Amino acid sequence: MGNTPPVGRKVTLSDIAAGCDVSRATVSLVLRGSPLVNKHTRARVEEELRRQGYVYNRAAANLRRRTSSSIALVLNDLANPFFAEFAAGVDEVLGDTGYVTLLGSSSESIERELAVLGSLMEHGPAGIILSPAEGGDAQQLLSAVGGQTPLLLFNREVGGDISTCDHWDRLFLDNQRGAWLATEHLISQGHQRIAFYGGHGSSSSCKQRRAGYAEAMQAHGLPVDSHWMVECAPNRLDAVAQSEHLFNSGKAPTAAVCYNDAVALGLMLGLHQRGLQPGRDFALTGFDDIAEAAVSAPPLTTLAVTPRARGRQAAELIMLRLQDPSAPPRQTIVPVQLLVRASSCPPHA
Repeated sequence: MGNTPPVGRKVTLSDIAAGCDVSRATVSLVLRGSPLVNKHTRARVEEELRRQGYVYNRAAANLRRRTSSSIALVLNDLANPFFAEFAAGVDEVLGDTGYVTLLGSSSESIERELAVLGSLMEHGPAGIILSPAEGGDAQQLLSAVGGQTPLLLFNREVGGDISTCDHWDRLFLDNQRGAWLATEHLISQGHQRIAFYGGHGSSSSCKQRRAGYAEAMQAHGLPVDSHWMVECAPNRLDAVAQSEHLFNSGKAPTAAVCYNDAVALGLMLGLHQRGLQPGRDFALTGFDDIAEAAVSAPPLTTLAVTPRARGRQAAELIMLRLQDPSAPPRQTIVPVQLLVRASSCPPHA
């Protein structure tokens, strides 16, 4: 092996190449993960990289090659198990194709989302997968990411003039039909006073789920009282805090279609605090089918969307866009499946 460069001098590709008796081009191929290098040569080069402490400046290499080996993934609520599963699915596909996932979370803050995107864009990602924070604006997003980097919106539309971002791909869940299926199921169980619980009405996914709920209620001639439409942040803690609003005035509902599983699990806790037993005194459904839904007490009736599979699908769609940048924008609507469990009981006598 060659000598290590003097202290203070930056290690170069030439140093690595000389140290293991290969060409600079071979070292470069190893750094880029190219399959053109055989495993024995790769092992020699990697050992020499470790021995000399070479640090690969990926951002500079991206600028030289005008390509990138990373994809930015920005989620609106990483604390929600749904998005943890979604992120795992994204990373599985990107890892298999040689890309690195740059992960960021907005925590439902527009300001945080723009800051995270701005920071990640400094790394020059090849594409972006974004689950937008509530209240996002298309023009602000476009200003943050520019018009050249491919972007895939997941599950939520952004507000403002969406014609400015009509070149972005979209992967959405069939939110309206999902909520319709849940509401129809509760009606078939004998419920007539059914609430829609959680989410914010300004969010596109919440609007769609509310529309499915309202469609089913109207089809059966059932009223929708205003106090049965309870807004809360789409997480467990706020769902607990807002649960009293279901019972503050008029006739209380006997069931609720919840915006997502996190909200449904939070409402279960709120019901327990009132001395009501979910699945016996009050029926409810979720949306997402996170792992906890099947083992909650009682197990939660919900809409299955297989979040890890959706993450893999999102990554595959962004890969398709990178392979064919000039293809027309794609909008994919994913069907959902109702899983009936013990939480959606008939009305308690």
